[in-house]
Amino acid sequence: MKFKTPKPPESAIQLAPMIDIVFLLLIFFLVTWQFSRSEQDSKVKVPTSSQGSEETRAISEININIRQDGDLVINGEVLTEDQLLTKLRAIVEVHENQPVRLRGDGEITYQALMGVIDICQEAGIWNISFATRKPRG
Repeated sequence: MKFKTPKPPESAIQLAPMIDIVFLLLIFFLVTWQFSRSEQDSKVKVPTSSQGSEETRAISEININIRQDGDLVINGEVLTEDQLLTKLRAIVEVHENQPVRLRGDGEITYQALMGVIDICQEAGIWNISFATRKPRG
């Protein structure tokens, strides 16, 4: 006795769901790219370091930009030292081990940099790193 084995129907590739997924991925990458650009202040020229390492950034890391004139900028918002301290204290209440990256202009004074480090430590932040860039060559 010979049984007929039914062949499964041939599957066709559905293009509409694939196009939807591609567009969603495109939107996701455009939004995250724009978000990462807003954290960096274009007026800050970070100093170079040949020994700097490219670490992976922490998910909740805060970038504090210190401009040449001493302005403190977070996410495009210029803050005073008191406003920065208040903001960092509020963040530390939610995230205990909050990482902070300082993006200081190469022309700022050492005193200005130490002032920001003091504000971070007063707020309870000890996980501080410094942004550098590789020298051109």
